[in-house]
Amino acid sequence: MALLPRLRQLIRRPASASRVGARRPTSTARRGDTLHEDALRSMLSDDPNNERAFAALAEIVRRRASDSVAHDDPLTADAADEERQRAADLAVWALGEELAGNPRAWFPLLEVARLSVRDDHEGTLRRLRTAAERDPSGRALAESLKLLRDAGAPVDAIGLGVGHYHPKDHEPEVARQLVLASIEAGRPLEAKQHLRSLDLFHDQRVVVGLREELEREVAHAEQSIPGT
Repeated sequence: MALLPRLRQLIRRPASASRVGARRPTSTARRGDTLHEDALRSMLSDDPNNERAFAALAEIVRRRASDSVAHDDPLTADAADEERQRAADLAVWALGEELAGNPRAWFPLLEVARLSVRDDHEGTLRRLRTAAERDPSGRALAESLKLLRDAGAPVDAIGLGVGHYHPKDHEPEVARQLVLASIEAGRPLEAKQHLRSLDLFHDQRVVVGLREELEREVAHAEQSIPGT
């Protein structure tokens, strides 16, 4: 079964709203993992965007889910490997959705979006919009734009960026991602407009090198315009 339908079955199960950050009981968890998991969940309850804590907890739930898939029969080893991978991804997806229940959480939304980008395009865009809205620094937006670019969706990246970018306050990496997305979408003139947004950043010393880098990228892209 594909990952997305499996996830939908999982999230339809009734769950208490108070479970965000709480350890899920299991009879098979290793004691060491259990103690570590409790500590990591406590850290993520305090800061749901703690990347190292999320990665460590994701590894625990991923390993637990993978180990739960039977793989004794050598004749079905390949299928079992695929099933373990799906189970592991599903576990991380569920973890991300759980932690995203915290209204301050944006990093878990990004991690779920990475898993959903191939199977659930609209859901991915929704998660990325929410992540961008929750992060005033612009980092979540920059990561979201790069994720969409890497998935071959520069036009969606442009739409997301234009709708959420605040050039004066957001980190300059957002401008980089918008410029590159515009170039990849075959819109060098639009890339030039996004490049100018760096003029609004509150600390111009920070963007000197980035501006020079992107000016070269835009100039190269403009050479591809017929008649130039």
